[in-house]
Amino acid sequence: MLCQECRKRPAVVRVTMVVNGQKVEMHMCEECARKKSELDFLTDPSLPLQQLLGGLLGHEHAQGAQAGTTEPEKSCPGCGSTYRQFTQLGRLGCSECYTVFGDELRPMVRRIHGSVIHEGKVPARTGGDLKIKKEMTDRRIALQKAVAREDFETAARLRDEIKDLERQVAEGHAAEQGREGR
Repeated sequence: MLCQECRKRPAVVRVTMVVNGQKVEMHMCEECARKKSELDFLTDPSLPLQQLLGGLLGHEHAQGAQAGTTEPEKSCPGCGSTYRQFTQLGRLGCSECYTVFGDELRPMVRRIHGSVIHEGKVPARTGGDLKIKKEMTDRRIALQKAVAREDFETAARLRDEIKDLERQVAEGHAAEQGREGR
């Protein structure tokens, strides 16, 4: 998509504004967006990027809180990065950081993505077995929760649904093996 302003460069910025109760959306290249002052917040010296990132992460007080502690700050054995550096720079030092700082990262990831488990998406046309297996996993989790709540009617219904889904997977494999055997 080309920039709606200059119609020369690719649009890389989408600006959404509400003007008089109407939602107005513009797609612009970075240069035009800067000219129109839509991205002033990125260059505003009164709002340092660290504060913006810290606020997003919910750790705007992390520096002050950690500065008063006598306990040494946890660092990654792979690259030596600290969590404070992450909140300041906005990036982790290496793949090991995800494990080392997992307890600190999980709440942020949950807040941003709604979950800490990446489940991905399954294409509607080609994901038959995968979709069914995901449904079975979801139902098993719901079954465990129903049993914990002692909601045995729901648990029985979920158990039956899981059996039906298992049957569908088994029938799908049998049909697939039949096609391969020809």
